[in-house]
Amino acid sequence: MGPVVTVVPVREDAHRKQIHLAAHFPGVNHNTVWSDPAARSQVEFDSFVHLAQVAERAKFDFFFLAEGLRLREHLGRIHDLDVVGRPDTFTVLAGLAAVTDRLGLAGTINTTFNEPFEVARQFATLDHLSGGRAAWNMVTSSDAFTGENFRRGGYLAHADRYRRADEFVTVARKFWDGWGDEVAHRGEQFSVRGTAPLPPSPQGHPVLLQAGDSGEGRDFAAAQADAIFTRHGSLESGRAFYADVKRRAADRGRDPDHLKVFPGAAAVLGDTAEEAAENAREIRRSQVSPQTALNFLEQVWGRELQSYDPDGPLPDIEPVFDTQAVKGRVLHADPREIVATYRARAEAGGLSIRELVIELNTRPQFVGTPQQVADEIDTYIQADAADGFILVPHLTPTGLDEFADRVVPLLQERGAFRSEYTGTTLREHLGLPVPQQRSDARQVG
Repeated sequence: MGPVVTVVPVREDAHRKQIHLAAHFPGVNHNTVWSDPAARSQVEFDSFVHLAQVAERAKFDFFFLAEGLRLREHLGRIHDLDVVGRPDTFTVLAGLAAVTDRLGLAGTINTTFNEPFEVARQFATLDHLSGGRAAWNMVTSSDAFTGENFRRGGYLAHADRYRRADEFVTVARKFWDGWGDEVAHRGEQFSVRGTAPLPPSPQGHPVLLQAGDSGEGRDFAAAQADAIFTRHGSLESGRAFYADVKRRAADRGRDPDHLKVFPGAAAVLGDTAEEAAENAREIRRSQVSPQTALNFLEQVWGRELQSYDPDGPLPDIEPVFDTQAVKGRVLHADPREIVATYRARAEAGGLSIRELVIELNTRPQFVGTPQQVADEIDTYIQADAADGFILVPHLTPTGLDEFADRVVPLLQERGAFRSEYTGTTLREHLGLPVPQQRSDARQVG
């Protein structure tokens, strides 16, 4: 993201699309600037409360919480970024339900290593406790290292992950719909018979989110999700992705407007464009320290690289194939292909190790004055490159304070973002219908 140069038709004010915004708790990753004096705990409840209450004050749609099921290991020790730990998703969101009134509460829960009844009950409980504000980010995993934490262990091949996920959600829906009746299902992945533990929640079902850009991920979202979380940074790629997933939803007989598209993005502000650009450069360098840069390369090379200069060229050695420097991270290509791509990119740009890693890991960003950022966000929405954005701050927990205070009022002034909540449930915030009770809730699949 950055200055928008493509001229596209946008809607007049009378037909202006409404922007949807979500706040992502940054958690344990290289996007968080740990060294900033203002940074606070990643696990204390006060941090979650601060971000959630700022998001609610700014009338955001929902708070988004990622999840990690196992701490990564780097060269035989716990990865530096994981030493703070990872709290349980449902515990945090249930606590936030008590200190917020309207903000949606979205949690990431894995379909590969959990069971449909348990997850259906947990989300139905959260939806009741919060008055209809729960959302489930449905993710899959092909990571055997993570699977070792679970009784079933092991992992699923890439092609099998979404088959399991699709059936998993189908069974969960039957439990959400099955109050007062027997719930039964027999399929390739699950064979269950029981009763729904709770009556329908205030919004019928929790809102379903999905994160995945692959063809299988897009198909899964088109069939099952209410919103899809993506990472398309340019206006052109965003419009192409938006059109593709909306078409896939329509092909399945759905209203395309009932599948919302949410790219993840960061926002960096300054009083001038030049100040914002300098702030963005400093944030990127803080996110990728010299040690972080070397650690990142070790994940691909599969070997210790601490003797290399982070401000020097890429290692001239080849990657190792019989080991993995970081357990808990899946490489989706042959390391030799990845290394070749890195070398070509570094050579073309004259980049050092650290400069390359910064470039590879820079999240799509809105950078500018508050007015410029508001203009660019609105342009993306009105040009059908997104329905909203999940904003990922670089600082925990105060990273969205300035955006809430300086950008949101500008979006409200132009009539593109709500000034007050008009509904009480997350489905109402997003303009999504309440699911009808399914006729197959008590039938054997």
